Amino acid sequence: MRLARFRHAGTIKTGRIQDDTVRVFAGGPTMEAIVADGIDAAYRLGVAETLPLAEVRLLAPLRPASFRDFVAFEEHVDGVRRSIDGAAGVPDAWYDAPTFYFTNPHAIYGPGDDIPFPAASVARDFELEVAAIAGPGRTVFGYTVFNDWSARDLQGREMQVRLGPAKGKDFASSLGPWIVTADELEPSRDADGFLDLWCTAEINGVEVGRDLLGNMGWTFETMIAYAARDSRVEPGDLLGSGTVGNGGCLAELWGRNGRQDPPPLADGDVVTLTVEGIGSLTNRVTSAPPTDELPRVRRRDTARARAERQH
Repeated sequence: MRLARFRHAGTIKTGRIQDDTVRVFAGGPTMEAIVADGIDAAYRLGVAETLPLAEVRLLAPLRPASFRDFVAFEEHVDGVRRSIDGAAGVPDAWYDAPTFYFTNPHAIYGPGDDIPFPAASVARDFELEVAAIAGPGRTVFGYTVFNDWSARDLQGREMQVRLGPAKGKDFASSLGPWIVTADELEPSRDADGFLDLWCTAEINGVEVGRDLLGNMGWTFETMIAYAARDSRVEPGDLLGSGTVGNGGCLAELWGRNGRQDPPPLADGDVVTLTVEGIGSLTNRVTSAPPTDELPRVRRRDTARARAERQH
């Protein structure tokens, strides 16, 4: 089942996509409530009306309370390290556990939205991912396409502090076009439990990357279990797969080519990510308004400060 969140006649609604129509759910449940009740309950939801899909404006399918993004593809790790850190290979620690960072759940965009990159960034990039939506009991409720937009110049500088990413990532993520419930994709699982789905990335209609989602190092179920270790994962939390390899982002290609080829994204570029069995997500790159300069850091004479504390 494909579940969508959309705007129609000035109102945000939820429903299921069937062919070229949207079956609007009776009672106006939020997507968060639908996910919390589970897949079986979603199939039992009543329909209030049917609308042509062409007459609704699809939105980001979910507003999560929490959004973890993993790094589950070896090829991506190697390529981006070459580009961002100037180092080659995959760190040994990558093989120990499925590492993730928390991204911003308040800066999520949907299908067709313009993506406002920080005006100061010139090394603009996309990242082709799939996000799993956690369901009740640490299960996977469903999946959606995820673009983890990245300002590589900001990211590279701030991560020299060994913390982050922060401002290189937190300005935008996009999700869509809908949620495909996990039961729909069960036939695509391989013998080890990975989803054998092709993922492609296009810039202005030209394909720049293609990889199998099944090349992940860990399944989504394993990533949920790891995220919940000594912590909590709630229904509706999002977990990104990490960027696929073989051109799942420009930075990987820059690292392998030794130069920014293909060039960074520029205003007006249109990025389309497509995942077999889930759908396509398209967004256009724009620039946010310039921001004010920060006050300069206060530098202190630490030796003098220690001496003053002793008197």
